[in-house]
Amino acid sequence: MKKVIGVLVLFIGLNAFAQKREMKSEMTPDQIATLSTKKMTLALDLTESQQAKMYVLQLENATERQAKMEARKQARENGATKNLSSDQRYEMQSKMLDQRIEQKKKLKSVLNKEQFEKWEKMPHHRRGEHHKGKREKGDKKGHKNKEQDND
Repeated sequence: MKKVIGVLVLFIGLNAFAQKREMKSEMTPDQIATLSTKKMTLALDLTESQQAKMYVLQLENATERQAKMEARKQARENGATKNLSSDQRYEMQSKMLDQRIEQKKKLKSVLNKEQFEKWEKMPHHRRGEHHKGKREKGDKKGHKNKEQDND
C-alpha cells in the first residue's frame, strides 16, 4: 500500500511540474519579458528608465530561448537525438557561458551598484544553486550532519 501511495504522489508531482513548464512555454516572449521585468521591479525597485531597459533585455533573452527550444523540438522530431562529442559539448557550454557573461555585463550597465549586488544574491537566477539552500535549511531543522555524528 505504501508503494502505491508513493508512486501516486510521485506521478502527481511530475504531472504538476509538466503542466507548469507547459504553461510557461505557451507564453509569448513579450509576455515572459513583461512578467520578468515586473518581478525584477518588485525585487530591486527599478526606476521607469531601468524598467524600459530591463524589458528590452528580457525580451531579447525570451526570444532567444524560444528559438532554441523550437530548434531542440525540431531536432527531436527529426530523430537527431545522437550523443554529442566532447568537442561539441565544450563548444555548446562555452557559448552558453559567453552568453551569461554578456547578460551579466548588460545587467550591470542597467542596475546601480546596490541593485546589482542584491540581484546577485537572489537565488532564482542561478541554475542549480536553489537546491543548495534547501539542503542547508534541512540541516538547520535538526537533521544530523557529520559533525554531530562524531560527538
